[in-house]
Amino acid sequence: MIHTILTHPGGAHKDDLLAVCVLAAEHGAPIVRRDPSEAELDDPGVAIVDIGGRHEPARANFDHHHFDRDHPPTCALSLVLDHLGLYEEAKALCDWLEPAEYFDSRGPKRTAEWLGVPRRAISQLNSPIDVTLLRRFAARRELAPGDPLYEVMRYVGQDLLDYLRNARERIAEVRRHVVRWTLAVGDEHTEALFLPRSAEILDEPSSALAAFIRADGLEAVISTLVYPDRRGPGYGISRYEDHPALDFTRVASEPDVHFAHASGFVCKTTASDEPRLRELVTLAWKR
Repeated sequence: MIHTILTHPGGAHKDDLLAVCVLAAEHGAPIVRRDPSEAELDDPGVAIVDIGGRHEPARANFDHHHFDRDHPPTCALSLVLDHLGLYEEAKALCDWLEPAEYFDSRGPKRTAEWLGVPRRAISQLNSPIDVTLLRRFAARRELAPGDPLYEVMRYVGQDLLDYLRNARERIAEVRRHVVRWTLAVGDEHTEALFLPRSAEILDEPSSALAAFIRADGLEAVISTLVYPDRRGPGYGISRYEDHPALDFTRVASEPDVHFAHASGFVCKTTASDEPRLRELVTLAWKR
């Protein structure tokens, strides 16, 4: 059992913060921010994150800074998730993980080049939530269970662990219920996924559909997602990966559509029968 989580002092980054969050959720151990001793590096009861120059999962040492410069982009969170057997799920289902690995091991300039965006875009995507959590974490030398910041970090880690550990179950649930539609839109055809309300057990049905699409390699063929509305008895209809041919403002005036986002990417309808839902998708198709 891990009785202490130890990471470096000074500035904190997203990868070490998230790695510590995951370990806090998994073990509930206090967090210490200082350099480790040799005895601590040899003690498997002390999880050492992003410091120490060792990657030895059996001894709970999770540092990547000694890796060769040509090593695939890796961060402390990658190492912790791999140790827990969750890295492959995270790489497949968490779009933010690979950029985080790249940023931590290659820096902002090369990350921007890899993403094909201006360097400034990296900082433009920062959130006050990120800034506050990182700054508050960096200012502490120790954190114990019960401290408000510790508990917020534990929530973050637990939500990530729950998401990844339940990913296969959610995908299997979608696979049991999902219906694949092929719809004629003018001279073309499009494919949509319909998740009936019998799968209401899913907390985030649209996210579960997206995970299913990736797991089954359907990214190139699916344009539309139709899923139970979590706020009412009807359904949500959204374009998958911002498919350019769909604009749901085209159905905003339909009597059973009570919401259509001004940007056109989603609408909500009280309709519940498949023929009408299929019709709304075709009406939203740009001609």
